[in-house]
Amino acid sequence: MENSIINKVAQSALLTLDLAKFYPEGETVVFDLKHYLFMELILKEKDYREALKNIDWNIYQDKNVAITCSTDAIIPLWAYMLATTYLEPFAKEIVFGNEEQLFNILFIKNLWKLDPKEFEGKRVVVKGCGDKKIPEIAFVEVTKILRPVAKSIMYGEPCSTVPIYKQK
Repeated sequence: MENSIINKVAQSALLTLDLAKFYPEGETVVFDLKHYLFMELILKEKDYREALKNIDWNIYQDKNVAITCSTDAIIPLWAYMLATTYLEPFAKEIVFGNEEQLFNILFIKNLWKLDPKEFEGKRVVVKGCGDKKIPEIAFVEVTKILRPVAKSIMYGEPCSTVPIYKQK
């Protein structure tokens, strides 16, 4: 009789999902309206419109752009809309918010590309460790995607998991 070690992890029907594969790609930049305000506090419509006309929008070509205003100014909603009309022909993606919010939205959009049918009736381990920092919002979103279809959801590594959900 041979003494052999049996790798139960390799034999299990666990499907590992590495969220790092959904990490957003591409350059991100912030378009800050404060630079187009009078004394960085007041939006003057005529001056704002003129300033936007004079920007070389090519610098935003294929970039992910977060539109924000980093000063404590009251900005009319149309000002963000107007900036978006200039950015839209060039930017890859445009969101309202800061760079972190842009990153989170891009991550979620990537996760939405998952086909839930691939996980139907499967035991899924959402990988917990890696070289890239995965935002909390990604773990919440992937759980929302997997829960209706997966047999079970676990967090961690196949050799050491934390149970999250088990279908009844």
